[in-house]
Amino acid sequence: MHICGFFDSKEQQYEVIIPYILEGLEKNEKVINILEGNRHSEHCRCLTNNGVSITEKLSSGQFEVLASENTYIKDGTFAAEKMYKMLEQTLLSASRAGYESTRACGDMVWALKNLPGTDELLEYEASLNLLTPKHSVSLICMYDINSFSQSTLTDILLTHPYVIKDGKISKNPNYVEPLALISSVSNFPSGPLKS
Repeated sequence: MHICGFFDSKEQQYEVIIPYILEGLEKNEKVINILEGNRHSEHCRCLTNNGVSITEKLSSGQFEVLASENTYIKDGTFAAEKMYKMLEQTLLSASRAGYESTRACGDMVWALKNLPGTDELLEYEASLNLLTPKHSVSLICMYDINSFSQSTLTDILLTHPYVIKDGKISKNPNYVEPLALISSVSNFPSGPLKS
């Protein structure tokens, strides 16, 4: 599953991702969170305060908290193909380590930095729909609706077969198949992502 999560506050975001993370850990799935490095302490504290025993899960390798700076925007640029391959390798490694399934959530705030390659965001999001059927994985891409422009959010919605509405995951009626979307990605405006 490739899921789009639109949130208007950190509180709303955590209401969704804490049960998502807890369920994955209880099912012995590999759980990966990707967010800005300067938010790791706050994130881990929030999870701990809500019943996630992260020290044990981090040391066992079942739970990983990665930095956007070392994943999405490694070396100060974003490259859709590079990130796709990195995610694919992560999923293969999790499978080799004995995890039957992986669940991940990534905070997409890094895209607001407008670093080189950020214009490949829609292509990347669409391409994930070619990756997810090959693996037992669920991905939540978390977008702050107060930070991204309405046109960007509308485009992003096209790339996710599932969407979180009112805390519930449902099929996205606006979803466009990845190959159709990727072939038309040049038609997307490449203006600023910020509102």
